[in-house]
Amino acid sequence: MSRELDGKTAVVTGSSSGIGRAIALELAAAGAAVVIHGRKRTDAAEQVAEQIKAQGGQSTVILADLADPTTHHALVDQAWNWRDGVQLWINNAGADVLTGQVAGWSFSQKLELLWHVDVHAAIQLARSIGQRMTARQEAKPGGEPDVILNMGWDQAEFGMAGDSGEMFAAIKGAVMAFSRSLARSLAPHVRVNCLAPGWIRTAWGHEASEYWQRRAASESLLQRWGTPEDVARTARFLASPAASFITGQTIPINGGLRTTPPNADVR
Repeated sequence: MSRELDGKTAVVTGSSSGIGRAIALELAAAGAAVVIHGRKRTDAAEQVAEQIKAQGGQSTVILADLADPTTHHALVDQAWNWRDGVQLWINNAGADVLTGQVAGWSFSQKLELLWHVDVHAAIQLARSIGQRMTARQEAKPGGEPDVILNMGWDQAEFGMAGDSGEMFAAIKGAVMAFSRSLARSLAPHVRVNCLAPGWIRTAWGHEASEYWQRRAASESLLQRWGTPEDVARTARFLASPAASFITGQTIPINGGLRTTPPNADVR
């Protein structure tokens, strides 16, 4: 297999499980040394790092609760110092408001948590690492641009009825808009793109009712759920030199979203 990311260091936030885990493993398979980030599950994060090491890669674990803004600088600092720089930064971490205890919170409580983790943390981390990447690129011109990837949502552009649709459209729409502007701010030294997954079968998808199983498949032209690996392969491409002329874009990963999906409320 190609190891197009040999010699690069990648950070994947929220990579102890789900889509982040898949992205971390995919970047490691491409040759990158990977920082695994988790909020507090040391065991889960360590398992991902050990899997990378068992396959001959390099990996380390950094824990930080991104809902707490005082952790952002330390995360960037520790990641940067691990191997004297970072070339790839993927802001994948997102608050889970659909499963567990948080699922029972009020709309306002969920929205506030999503804002802190999905938006504020992503913006702060991207700006901070982007400044460091730019300074290094300016000090040693001539190399290929570094890469920042953020995480959006394919239906933020179109909207979805219901509480969850309203929350995620507002939150991920903000991330997508920020990514377009950051790409302009950091060009030509850093490429910034946004991943916009559709129905991806993570923890919530595995537990979803038969209605949601049918709806997820029906809203994709390919008539199936997406997988974390589908997102990971797209992230690998955008992080690689093969995507060297792509920046400021939002890339849907949804099997082709139907333009007239079934009309259903999400509560």
